[in-house]
Amino acid sequence: MKFTSTRRNIALNSAETIVQGISSEGGLLVPDSFPAIDSAEIAAYSEKSYQEIANAIFSRYLSDCFSQEDIGNIVSTAYGSQFDAKEIAPVVNIGGYHVLELWHGPTSAFKDMALQALPTLLTKAASKIGETREILVLVATSGDTGKAALEGFADIPKTKIGVYYPRDGVSKVQKLQMTTQEGKNVFVMGVNGNFDDAQTGVKRIFSDAGLREKLGGSVRLSSANSINFGRLLPQVAYYFYAYSRMARSGAVEVGDKLNFCVPTGNFGNILAGYYAKRMGLPINRLICASNRNNILTDFFTTGVYDANREFHTTASPSMDILISSNLERMLFEACGRDVHEVQKCMEALKGHNRYEVGEAMKKGLSELYSAGWCSEPETRATIAETFKERGYLLDPHTAVAVKVYGDYRRDSGDATPTVVVSTASPFKFAEDVLGAVAPEKAGLSGFEAVDALCETTGQRAPARIASLRDKKETHTESCEVKDMQRALVAWLNT
Repeated sequence: MKFTSTRRNIALNSAETIVQGISSEGGLLVPDSFPAIDSAEIAAYSEKSYQEIANAIFSRYLSDCFSQEDIGNIVSTAYGSQFDAKEIAPVVNIGGYHVLELWHGPTSAFKDMALQALPTLLTKAASKIGETREILVLVATSGDTGKAALEGFADIPKTKIGVYYPRDGVSKVQKLQMTTQEGKNVFVMGVNGNFDDAQTGVKRIFSDAGLREKLGGSVRLSSANSINFGRLLPQVAYYFYAYSRMARSGAVEVGDKLNFCVPTGNFGNILAGYYAKRMGLPINRLICASNRNNILTDFFTTGVYDANREFHTTASPSMDILISSNLERMLFEACGRDVHEVQKCMEALKGHNRYEVGEAMKKGLSELYSAGWCSEPETRATIAETFKERGYLLDPHTAVAVKVYGDYRRDSGDATPTVVVSTASPFKFAEDVLGAVAPEKAGLSGFEAVDALCETTGQRAPARIASLRDKKETHTESCEVKDMQRALVAWLNT
């Protein structure tokens, strides 16, 4: 397996790809082919554990540099006792569709599925290429990636972890998870802007040759955002796992097709589903669910990606994104891996915040994806209705997907069995979930809302969330977007 860039033809091995994170010209790194997994192996997954399936998927992309022992160690470290569910990612039938619960890890969000693997994967990759410098991992987060990266990298030898988050664009629990993080190698900074501002600032740091030269003697930059293939690969595994559990339960026969409805902002989560499909997983439709920031819905409908629009702060902040970085990887596949076509789109996005794809690409994408979006009132109504009618509590992101899936099924008549990919524990967004299921208690905040949600629903908050009430905030600073690099350098020099 070799890896190339979406913007120029190169050839990197898997270890170089993971350590580098992003190509030097700004392109994203992608595998040069998709390894095939046949139906017999997919059938065998029904009897395998999450760890065994992840091992099989990882091996398809990493075996050029990593031994089976290496991969086994990465998987066993990533998916162990830090998860509060024996199944790691339970698939729950709630009537009419199934929910893939990806939030049983240490930060109660789906990002744990990748970011529990990435630290070991990254440090092992660095040793494979003879990298002796300390690795500085930089992250822009819309809420969940930041804490998951901090949790994964805190006090990992020979690494530093820096996280930027939109100061007023995450939930109170999300913010507390980051600002109370412990670790000697940890940097957390609020940004006076939205996620796109933070993400743009991090990309600017990566592309600053002067900074790279200044840090070159002692530190190497890498990324824990889903622009790093080492983040994307672990996500592919849970699509195969979900299918295996649907087959085991009899919801589908092996070979039957499934739909996946995925709430997404940066497009990494749903792109992993596309990668699984290319590898042979029987996927019918990938349904892209957006919140009020519905730029992806408009793109799949019109073929025009236009970020010249109002940015909305919503109850589903991990989707409050207007620049969906991983869509570049999908464009690369949709245009037949034409790097010049991708360059043209990315230059138009950089210069005008807008690009348009041709009819052939639009048609190809429409054969893979359906898309829809959900308003804030609809999100609240979906949370309330699902709890009242099915006894199942949704976080706002998953509620967006449930609403979009309902619209899709009604409008298309497609009765293919469907899995909704669930983002986070509802207790990470206690204020909004409480306001939906118990409007008379709306207005409670922080741990008053967490406690009231427990009392109202009879459900317990995850222990890691409950423990935050006694933790001290130690990372309370914020900066302007233009000062992100300066703040980072000041921290490195302390």
